[in-house]
Amino acid sequence: MSDLAIELHWQRAEPVLQTGKYSSAHTVQYNASHDMEVDAAPDWGGDPSRTNPEQALASALSSCHMMTFLALCAKAGWPVASYHDYAEAHLGKNARGQMSVTRIDLHPVVRFDTGFSVGPADLAQMHDRAHRYCFIANTLADSVEINIL
Repeated sequence: MSDLAIELHWQRAEPVLQTGKYSSAHTVQYNASHDMEVDAAPDWGGDPSRTNPEQALASALSSCHMMTFLALCAKAGWPVASYHDYAEAHLGKNARGQMSVTRIDLHPVVRFDTGFSVGPADLAQMHDRAHRYCFIANTLADSVEINIL
């Protein structure tokens, strides 16, 4: 199997670690070459110019769904020309009363080569298959909603 690891680095900037008085800003490094500046979500005091873990989770799901969808379309002979998604993570309390990402909504828009089209039911079925085969979706269980536009 591939190495699917990241490296995370955080360094305290304040003299003392005290509740509500320290920065959670940190760096996540992918493949020893790409650094992403990360912080808490703005509602939790994070810097809105940085990616937050909830966005990263929505991004991972959206990317996995797209790659799975494209693989299935290629196998079926569907000539996908472009794919766009707007993914949104929703925070709330889970069944145990803990804060969690309770749902992620995907809003994929797929365009095909000129002269090719599929009906809404076939497109929905292909997205459903992509969802069932997506590794990240399988990890998240039932907290994903796909809204085809």
